Amino acid sequence: MKSGTRRRRQRQEKITLSDVAAAAGVSAITVSRALREPEKVSPHLRETILETVERLGYVPDLAARALASKNSGFVGVMSPGLTNYAFMALMRGIEDRVRSTDLRIQYANPGHDSADEARQLRYFYSQNPAGIIYVGTEHGEAVSQLLANAPCPLVEVMDLGDEPADMAIGIDHRKAAEVATRHLVAKGYRRIAMVGGRWDVRARRRLEGYRSVLTEAGLFDPALVLAVDGHTSVSLGTQLLARLLAEHPDADAAFCHNDDLALGVLFECQRRGIAVPEQFGICGFNDLDLAGAAFPSITSVRLPRYEIGYRAIDMLIRAGGSTNPPPAKVDLGFQLVERQSTARTPRSD
Repeated sequence: MKSGTRRRRQRQEKITLSDVAAAAGVSAITVSRALREPEKVSPHLRETILETVERLGYVPDLAARALASKNSGFVGVMSPGLTNYAFMALMRGIEDRVRSTDLRIQYANPGHDSADEARQLRYFYSQNPAGIIYVGTEHGEAVSQLLANAPCPLVEVMDLGDEPADMAIGIDHRKAAEVATRHLVAKGYRRIAMVGGRWDVRARRRLEGYRSVLTEAGLFDPALVLAVDGHTSVSLGTQLLARLLAEHPDADAAFCHNDDLALGVLFECQRRGIAVPEQFGICGFNDLDLAGAAFPSITSVRLPRYEIGYRAIDMLIRAGGSTNPPPAKVDLGFQLVERQSTARTPRSD
């Protein structure tokens, strides 16, 4: 083999925005507008420009964009639960909304480590982002300060309990828990446990709603609140129900932090021959596909997770413009989906 063939090929000259404009027969400003604000360009012209971009292999220079414009065109998304199935719909909403724009997404999964959250936020900020989507967790002092001083539009998603540093979209988790708990009480359950995992901000708000309703009904027993400081799973649900029944054999229902736990509770009931819903009621949270597919199907609180992600990007886009700014807080509401796991007729006594 000749030595020359072993050499790396010399890089071709980089295609520029001006090259695309010349090939498409339009101005560089029009090309930029078609990529950044496609709704402002006619469909025919936009298609011509996009075909030219594809044919020439043009790749935007994000560093140059950051210097020439207000931001680098990326949105940072930070969540402690990116590997959690419940967040998949949120991520689909985010991705679907940015697909028609030239925004791009960077994800960070710091877990529940406040120091790592602060590091990730500083890294995002250093890149001059178009916006940040933050899935609320525990705000340490450093994180709270960083959120309050965000150099770009910031949307906190999922929980609406506190005043946001900038903007927020999601649901009221306390109200959702109140509705779920009242449903269990209305069905005649009296020894209602709360089964959960890590007490993050959303879980704590659900506990507040659960406790409020049961206290009002004269049914609250703190001993029926069972949780572990860790990730939730189906197997954890089985373990927590086994523990609940060993310590409180008169327990007759469980309001679970999520559907994974609820499915585990259902499996453990079936293993022990406990009839659901006649002897034991189960309510989950999130309304994942598995809740409806289980037998008996599981009552759950449905969150508009896809819409939260989709509209969070909308809020960032609107906040970056000069007109029609978004509201600071958007409550998308929730729905209690009643299924077989609580479908018993309350006793008249």
